[in-house]
Amino acid sequence: MAQVKRIRRNVSGIILLDKPLGFTSNAALQKVRWLLNAEKAGHTGSLDPLATGVLPLCFGEATKFSQYLLDSDKGYETLMQLGKTTTTADAEGEVLQTRPVTVGRSDIEAVLPAFRGDISQIPPMYSALKRDGQPLYKLARAGEVVEREPRSVTIARLELLACEGETARLAVDCTKGTYIRTLVEDIGEKLGCGAYVAQLRRTQAGPFTLAQTVTLEELEAVHAEGGNEAVDR
Repeated sequence: MAQVKRIRRNVSGIILLDKPLGFTSNAALQKVRWLLNAEKAGHTGSLDPLATGVLPLCFGEATKFSQYLLDSDKGYETLMQLGKTTTTADAEGEVLQTRPVTVGRSDIEAVLPAFRGDISQIPPMYSALKRDGQPLYKLARAGEVVEREPRSVTIARLELLACEGETARLAVDCTKGTYIRTLVEDIGEKLGCGAYVAQLRRTQAGPFTLAQTVTLEELEAVHAEGGNEAVDR
């Protein structure tokens, strides 16, 4: 028996999702798109699977504004693990090096000014940037390392929120294209002990903040009660 094709709906608008841990940005988008049964959809800037937080999802006519949100400034909170570096500069990678941690709050505060304002970053190999049509992360998984051009970004805010043991929590406001993993790794090298991103949460994307987001569980609960149209509201 032939399967009946699902007719998608012409839905327009923006949903501000608090992306859950472990989801790629596209997987989160497709899940919400399914809940809405939406015809046209797109997200506005990838978050790593290990990152959570503000992910604007555009549907229908609202996809015309995607580029504006892609180009907008972003805000993050990150937990920096001191004393170790990894292949991916986050908790997902294999540990490359372990060094003793002899720094404290005052030492971290002392190096942060060097990373405020206009800075240059070399994008990580584990990123979605492409070389000859291939995402860098695929090349990295194959053991390849290619030269990457430095990129200029602006760090408008870089604040130490907390420091405990071998971890430090930072708040970062930055321009598009900033790699928080690279920022944390570079700060770790400046401190002399190395560091990687243990946690990452996007707190703002353009004008949108965490307070305005909904969770995937909330959307699923609404859908379970009232179907596609209920999610619209």
